[in-house]
Amino acid sequence: MEPDRDPTRPWLLLLDDEQRPEVVEADEPVLVVWSSLWKRRPDARIRFELPRDRSGFGTDLRWLLLVDEPPPDASLLGHMRRRINELVNARLRYTFGQ
Repeated sequence: MEPDRDPTRPWLLLLDDEQRPEVVEADEPVLVVWSSLWKRRPDARIRFELPRDRSGFGTDLRWLLLVDEPPPDASLLGHMRRRINELVNARLRYTFGQ
């Protein structure tokens, strides 16, 4: 929910066409929805679902990119998905040494 909570682990490094998201919905600890990262698609939202994993001792992460009509063209959609993947599945994860 708070990308800058730990200043020793910066991971939300934005590109020129991006903006800091805001939390628009939360149901701790299982759901967080961010506003858009993209200035040209302010309607986009990123929904993070955080259910317990099968063992019951950890958490799985699933993110969904939600946009209003009209959908982005294939190029922009690919860019948006890649950026979420880079930020969350790579940068955030690597700040924890994994």
